[in-house]
Amino acid sequence: MIKLDPIIAVKDVLSSARWYEELFGLKNNHGGSNFAVLQDESGETVICLHEWGSHNHPSMTDPTILPGNGLILYFKTTDFESIRGKAEEMEVQIIQDTHRNTNYNRLEFSIKDLDGYYISITEYHNYQG
Repeated sequence: MIKLDPIIAVKDVLSSARWYEELFGLKNNHGGSNFAVLQDESGETVICLHEWGSHNHPSMTDPTILPGNGLILYFKTTDFESIRGKAEEMEVQIIQDTHRNTNYNRLEFSIKDLDGYYISITEYHNYQG
């Protein structure tokens, strides 16, 4: 079995953790000011947040670079409408408004998080080839 646990570098782990918790209903199961493990209601890790410069990871040492260049954090959810409503309530910057993606016929919208990472949120689906 292989599972990906994405870890992104952020300026303020606690603020970013609260932002992801509020938007997606996640729970921080690893508190602390330099690392957070955000999990869903089943205990599945969704995303990890790491403070820039902590622990000397080579790709997380320079906070002046553009965060997420070449990366889309792509969240598939069965709770699309609720998350869209929460994004509005939180006054999250909408980069691309809700639209139907013609490749897989699902609604999606795109935002940026507190650190400028590009996030697309879509109705849950399985890829079909």
